[in-house]
Amino acid sequence: MDMAKATSVSKTIEQMVTHSEQPSSGFIVKETKFGSIESSPPLGPFPVIDMSLFSSQEHVGTELEKLKSSLSSAGCFQVVGHGMSDSFLDRVREVAVEFFQLPAEEKQKHARAVNEIEGYGSDLVVSDAQVFDWCHRLFLRVFPVHRRRLNLWPQHPPEFSEILNEYAMKLKTVTEVLSKAIAKSLNLEEYSFLNQFGDQALMQVRFNFYPPCSRPDLVHGVKPHTDRSGITILLQDREVEGLQIRVDGKWYRVPVIPHALVVNLGDQMQIMTNGIYKSPMHRVVTNTEKLRISIAAFTEPEPENEIGPVDQLIDEQRPKLYRNVRNYGAINYECYQKGLVALDTVRA
Repeated sequence: MDMAKATSVSKTIEQMVTHSEQPSSGFIVKETKFGSIESSPPLGPFPVIDMSLFSSQEHVGTELEKLKSSLSSAGCFQVVGHGMSDSFLDRVREVAVEFFQLPAEEKQKHARAVNEIEGYGSDLVVSDAQVFDWCHRLFLRVFPVHRRRLNLWPQHPPEFSEILNEYAMKLKTVTEVLSKAIAKSLNLEEYSFLNQFGDQALMQVRFNFYPPCSRPDLVHGVKPHTDRSGITILLQDREVEGLQIRVDGKWYRVPVIPHALVVNLGDQMQIMTNGIYKSPMHRVVTNTEKLRISIAAFTEPEPENEIGPVDQLIDEQRPKLYRNVRNYGAINYECYQKGLVALDTVRA
């Protein structure tokens, strides 16, 4: 049943776009627990932080304060000074688009297996009541290197694997620098979080493809959720907005800054910071006219590692909010498909 339904969902998106049809009922949002779908809410309070200043004695204090302020409220910021050129980021986007524009039969060579996340496809089917995202995804594990499933990595365009490998290596460095800065912003030893991630931390890259949709007021590109990761880094479309983040019960747009990376914390970092820093609820809206692409990289601790709030962040005024857990990713994915908030299930 899962295979047939998942295949029909993929074909239905393609057919509806090709024939300019209305979205079918499986994509229509039927409840608005997290508010109605708005394409243009206000721009959000998401600062731009220059990573290169973390190594500047003169400016590091200011950047760490910006980091602390944003992560304790919105849970999101944009980062520049990350060491990647505009032309390289554009090439990452280009290979994503080139893959998506391949014939369907070529993309299906990299299709995910039933009940697996890795590979190309649409939503996993977990319930008959599920509302589907208006999105195709190519989901690939990049770290640890020995766990890469290279048979799922596209051979077209020819340089796809080379570009992805280079991008992943650069992102690994960015993630490590950010992890240390986040620790310093809380007056912790800089390896406080990296030690919980472990030497074999997972990084998974998801290429997201959002075709034009005739009813963006009724359909989600991605339904509201928090990330299972520790840290998520997103390369947005160069032109088309779509990402929205919920802050204090209201939705805000994340602006497109072509040379910046969007960073948000995931649930596992909220656990490790004992709730001081937030894993924000976010969603993606669709566009009536243009394809939107994005590339998200999710870094999380080794599943076998036990993670929990750092001891120095627990005291009488702020007791331990979350219990220690292993393999949080499995908990989060199940809750996401059921419309539940995973963090609520691991409270102390």
